Amino acid sequence: MNPIPTLRRLLRPPVTGLDRLAPLLDLGIRLYVANVFWKAGLTKIQTWDSTLWLFEYEYQVPLLPPATAAVLGTAAELTLPVFLALGLGGRMAALALFAFNIMAVVSYPGLNAVGMKDHVLWGALLLVPLFHGPGRLSVDHFIRRRWWAPRPGEVQGRPPASPLAADRR
Repeated sequence: MNPIPTLRRLLRPPVTGLDRLAPLLDLGIRLYVANVFWKAGLTKIQTWDSTLWLFEYEYQVPLLPPATAAVLGTAAELTLPVFLALGLGGRMAALALFAFNIMAVVSYPGLNAVGMKDHVLWGALLLVPLFHGPGRLSVDHFIRRRWWAPRPGEVQGRPPASPLAADRR
């Protein structure tokens, strides 16, 4: 007796359910990380004198003058999260925020253990849209389905189903 068909029958409903929840998880990750960086950008722009002081005396951004680093950092924190949240250029926004996150850790020697854990979490979460893409609930997905040719193995922008999601026999 072959246990594989029985195992497939048992696993199909939970795997299908998880497949259906994946776009919500992708969106949740994007919104969570975007919110973190967006709020940091709003704080910087609301207290600009403090921001300039921090970039002058606390942060040690390499290769850039402090005022330039403050402007570029604030601009990144106010624009990239919007792209990430919308899933518009999602992989590029995730890559830019990932690099920005690394630069924040490197340029702030006073970062404590809790702050480091936060940055590690944000970096790990940014790897999801970077390597997986922004997901089905994104502008990128809409554009790809509407105007781009399907990738190999896809049918009108839908990725190939999990082998457990449907019995192909």
